[in-house]
Amino acid sequence: MGFKLFGTQEPTLEEVHEQQARRPSAAEAIAIDTRRKSVSDRQITGASQITVRQSIVPVSLVTVLFFLWGFAYGLLDVLNSRFQVALHITQGESSGLQAAYFGAYFIGPLTYSGWFVRKFGYRYTFMLGLGIYCVGALMFWPSAVKRSFGGFCGSMFIVGSGLSTLECSANPYIAVCGPPKYSEFRLELSQSFQAVGSVVAPVLASYVIFKNIGANGESLESVQWVYLGIAIFVGLLAIVFYFAPIPEITDADMADQAEMTTATTGFVDKPMKKQYTLFWGVAAQFSYVGAQVGIAGYFINYYTQARPDIPLAQAQHLGANMYAVAQALFAVGRFSAAGLMWIWKPRFVLLTYQTLIMVFIIAAIAVDSGHGTGPNWGGLSMLMIVLFFESCIFPTIFTLSLRGLGRHTKRGASFLVASVCGGAVVPAILGNVADKIGTRKAMVVPLAFFVIAWSFPIYLNVCKGKELDAYNQSHVGFEDGAVDPDSKLALSAQNKDVEANQIEFKA
Repeated sequence: MGFKLFGTQEPTLEEVHEQQARRPSAAEAIAIDTRRKSVSDRQITGASQITVRQSIVPVSLVTVLFFLWGFAYGLLDVLNSRFQVALHITQGESSGLQAAYFGAYFIGPLTYSGWFVRKFGYRYTFMLGLGIYCVGALMFWPSAVKRSFGGFCGSMFIVGSGLSTLECSANPYIAVCGPPKYSEFRLELSQSFQAVGSVVAPVLASYVIFKNIGANGESLESVQWVYLGIAIFVGLLAIVFYFAPIPEITDADMADQAEMTTATTGFVDKPMKKQYTLFWGVAAQFSYVGAQVGIAGYFINYYTQARPDIPLAQAQHLGANMYAVAQALFAVGRFSAAGLMWIWKPRFVLLTYQTLIMVFIIAAIAVDSGHGTGPNWGGLSMLMIVLFFESCIFPTIFTLSLRGLGRHTKRGASFLVASVCGGAVVPAILGNVADKIGTRKAMVVPLAFFVIAWSFPIYLNVCKGKELDAYNQSHVGFEDGAVDPDSKLALSAQNKDVEANQIEFKA
């Protein structure tokens, strides 16, 4: 028994076709959630037809989770620079926090969490992720008492395991819960609240969490209480999700939806190993997340080196404030991208934002308006603009990579979440390079990874534009039972009607 690391549990097309004749309605799918039982991933529940109105409550509830791990991520970046002072470690050593946090993303989605969401469904995966997160947060208390950086890294690994489990379920759930036309918009808007959490965390860190850090700046008592509070909140939230109205959306539902959707998408059911767009998206996501985390993790270091005119302790405090402003720009960027996706094609938004990222990261490397003695406001402003344009990349790569996966949707989402482990690789490289040549010049490391990620929107716009745009023309989910007239399902029904008429005529 047990589970297979890469074992397939997706339904076969034959199983899907057998159920399509007696497909439940979206209303029935929503009613099933009150039973709080896990649903087989091979079963069509009717959730493939959920309308915008029916999706509002479950999507809103899951959006709370995005704020939660945005808050955890925002604290991670501040802890990185804080531990350098409190525990007397180098920039390269402090990257162990990122390595632990994002390393968990490589293990979880490809093993237990990816299997768990396919076996037990979204509701119980949300609860599992929150439970693991709660345990990790509690582990911060003994780590702070012992002042053990290894203990903090272990605690952060458990927190990352919980959050990767949540991402393994929340990202695909938002992407598929509702009409396929609005998939990119839904995930972009929900992840905007993750960005809000990332803004709140460093502000609280600067004015509340690390306000009283002792005369030498080395007290970690506040870390203990903050993570105890997080553990209590997360534990209560797990209980809320047990009772929450979360309709299950299975891989059978996604296969069913793919056959309801306009044939212009060019959807062809292919084995997992031939989903080339997905794997290109995974490589792009790995590179992008690594670069993003590297910049965020060493933003305060960039600031302190850009302010040689003030003491280090003051520069770190002001750097945390400046990082909060940069994260606010990140949040604004997400909301702006969501607005653009309402009126513009998501693939265009992705290409535009990724191109501008590279323009401004090059400027952040090249500009030194302080000439090594005064404040480098020019370089800092360029780096802050980079965070604005980073805003939409992760959710847009995620949703565009899932397009057309059908019955492979959950496993494809697991690969995409696992690619977040890029955040464990790039900061380690960046931190060690920064120790040798300085943080500003070391930004060439994330630039190199941004170039790799940039290849994905170029590929989408050149080779997949017509197929991706077709999803934005679909009417599936606009009313219960809606099927695009040129879809495989509609054409199949027409052929059956013709055959039935011919038989009746002959009779």
